[in-house]
Amino acid sequence: MTPEQIKTALGSGLLSFPVTHFDDEGNFAADSYKAHIEWLTGFKAPVLFAAGGTGEFFSLKPSEIPTVVSAAKEAAGKTAIVSGCGYGTDIAIEIAKSAEKAGADGLLLLPHYLIDAPQAGLFAHVKAICQSVGIGVMVYNRDNAVLQADTLLRLCDECPNLIGFKDGTGDIGLIREITARAGDRLMYLGGMPTAELFAEAYLGAGFTTYSSAVFNFVPGLANEFYMALRGGDRATCDRLLRDFFYPFMSIRNRQKGYAVSAIKAGVRLQGFAAGRVRPPLADLTKEEEAMMEKLIGDHRR
Repeated sequence: MTPEQIKTALGSGLLSFPVTHFDDEGNFAADSYKAHIEWLTGFKAPVLFAAGGTGEFFSLKPSEIPTVVSAAKEAAGKTAIVSGCGYGTDIAIEIAKSAEKAGADGLLLLPHYLIDAPQAGLFAHVKAICQSVGIGVMVYNRDNAVLQADTLLRLCDECPNLIGFKDGTGDIGLIREITARAGDRLMYLGGMPTAELFAEAYLGAGFTTYSSAVFNFVPGLANEFYMALRGGDRATCDRLLRDFFYPFMSIRNRQKGYAVSAIKAGVRLQGFAAGRVRPPLADLTKEEEAMMEKLIGDHRR
């Protein structure tokens, strides 16, 4: 896809980050992963993100990322695939180029490693990565990589293939300034953990879509919430928040890293051999998996 085409696709519906499947030895399990991707494409997500945050990008070797992207492309049919990208600038450029070669339709630029950086450094980092590829790039504002509005606008001027902005800060003042000043130059994606909990606030700030982690294992329910949100059906949103999302949040919050581990547990409970999470994450306990199983059983679509 061209940058403009992936920008349009991103804005056309609910998005998701499939987990990356591993076998018993911890290696990428392509067959199970592709079966999961094929299942998800039946639920109308216009874009799936391969090797993203929920896909344990942080524990993948750079050489594994194009393999994951290639498998996703093979299984996705007409669904667009965006690859995760990140780390320091030189490593990120290598990942960006290899993902593009593997068929990625776009890139999501995750925060760089460890250190805080000034706006000038973030500007140079994003610019170098954008200019290393021809596909569309979206930045992910969170943690140690928070672009201010002036920096983002300069990047829009310098990088025609910068087409998207995803936010994981929860800073409504900053994101409203960005949507007001950048307008339709970018597509805006909500990216808080369990994004449905924040979706109404982000909609009011100009974000028309978001990436749903729970789409991994309850895609029908995720779509129901998204359609209710976009249709102004507050009663349905409130019901799903009360009955599913807040109970899920209570499981997710039991341990650090469960924003990924609980999603992967849900995928396994739906019958896919997704495997365990890689260290430094830890899997749910048997008791917590039983809690997840009950929650899923009450809300299968």
